[in-house]
Amino acid sequence: MTATDHPEATVRPPRQSPLGRAWALLRNGWRGLTSMRTALVLLFLLALAAIPGALLPQRSLNEQKVAEYIADRPVLGKWMDRFELFDVFSSFWFTAVYALLFISLVGCILPRTVDHYRALRTPPVRVPRNLARLPHHHRVVVEGTAEEVTDRARVGLRGWRTEVRSGEHGGEITLSAEKGYTRELGNLVFHLALVGLLVAIAVGKLFGYEGNVIVIANGGPGFCTTSPAVFDSFRAGNINDGTGMNPMCVKVNTFRADYLDNGQAEMFSSDISYQEGADLATNTWRDTTIKVNHPLRVGGDRVYLQGHGYAPTFTVTFPNGETRTETVQWAPSDMTTFLSSGVLRIDPPGGMYATDAERRQNQIAIEGLFAPTASFHGTLLTSVFPGMTDPAVAVDIYRGDTGLDTGRPQSIFALDQEMVRQGRLAKEARVNLRPGESTTLPNGTQVRFDGAEEFANIQVSHDPAQQWVLVSAVVMMAGLLVSLLITRRRVWLRVTPEGTVDQRRVVVEMGGLARTDQAGWGGEFDRLRHRLLDTSDS
Repeated sequence: MTATDHPEATVRPPRQSPLGRAWALLRNGWRGLTSMRTALVLLFLLALAAIPGALLPQRSLNEQKVAEYIADRPVLGKWMDRFELFDVFSSFWFTAVYALLFISLVGCILPRTVDHYRALRTPPVRVPRNLARLPHHHRVVVEGTAEEVTDRARVGLRGWRTEVRSGEHGGEITLSAEKGYTRELGNLVFHLALVGLLVAIAVGKLFGYEGNVIVIANGGPGFCTTSPAVFDSFRAGNINDGTGMNPMCVKVNTFRADYLDNGQAEMFSSDISYQEGADLATNTWRDTTIKVNHPLRVGGDRVYLQGHGYAPTFTVTFPNGETRTETVQWAPSDMTTFLSSGVLRIDPPGGMYATDAERRQNQIAIEGLFAPTASFHGTLLTSVFPGMTDPAVAVDIYRGDTGLDTGRPQSIFALDQEMVRQGRLAKEARVNLRPGESTTLPNGTQVRFDGAEEFANIQVSHDPAQQWVLVSAVVMMAGLLVSLLITRRRVWLRVTPEGTVDQRRVVVEMGGLARTDQAGWGGEFDRLRHRLLDTSDS
């Protein structure tokens, strides 16, 4: 008889259909995704994926720095931009890890919650047949009946889940006790709070918004949250287009910066006035003070003091005697001494020139450096302290077409160098000026440096789920502490009559098992034994 004639050789497992194979693949993939090991790996990947967002400039925070970073690295920067390294927290790969972590946590928490609920409704397990095989075991003969010893032990195990079973083998009584169910509850609470934290963060990103605006202090115009256009930069959530903002107006009255002797900033604070709600109709202004990490909270919004800088003031007197005064913020190029750079563009008064072409040929541009505490090395200007104690500017003054009418976007901190290269904007002076000093251009136009005002960078932030983020974080910590501090313990007692005539002596076998860890369980078991049996070693 050949192998093929053998009855067992002809039995083959049924071939699985393509649909069955696909279902098995999905089932195994789901089991792998919803395992706690996968959730931990995804949590680590999420933390790893957030590192570029902390190290690299992000468009949502400072688009200008992103553009400068790419310009300095034309090849590498473009590839980094393709992989959305400058938009990390809205990138497809960060969102994918975030979503997978959420699904993994939900998928592994729900079955564990069901199992924990069933464990709470299940009596403690029966006493093992051979207690001597447990890590901790004790056998002793004590006075009293089996019922008395068992009742005494049950009272001593208050707070434990107990189950007494009697009449199993010739009058013996067994006691099963277990504690530490709260440990698993704390673990579940921790993971559920983590899911809540992820949901709250996602809701905040979807429905929130964040706008930044520079406001000149000491009588500056302020701003009102009428539309995203009033902000210098605005980031709205994916489901928020910025049209439903809470109406509010803010003015910066004063700005104060406290520095140590070495120039290190100690505290920034600003006195502001604001209107919100009914105040807008009655034109009522309310005064308050905001500091770093101490925002104004009003109408579900938070008004933060993000930073500050200086806004030089220049007055231009044209040949016909008319004047224009402008105060424009300049960007700090050195955050230690607040040496700042920027540009100021001034258009001639209306009607001064007959044609627009002639007017454009006489626009004034002032570009250069501002030092709050000036120090000159020859004609070179630098700053030695961030506080404004001895201000000065080193500027180039241009006359011509500043490009304001070209429709091309321009930086508020730098001139369009294409206009300079084309000769449409000509440099007419390079001077160093202190407050009150001026210079006169060849056509009779006078440029005077009047000093500087401080500006505050104000951020208006709205996050409808911020409170839930805090609640979830607190619950997470509470659940983690419970899961770390609570220990799982099991104790069993088998009480058997010794066989004497008066039935007043019983043999007690006691065993203990640590469900999760054994650190300190030996000493705890001995103390528990003495308390329950009220006897010393024998």
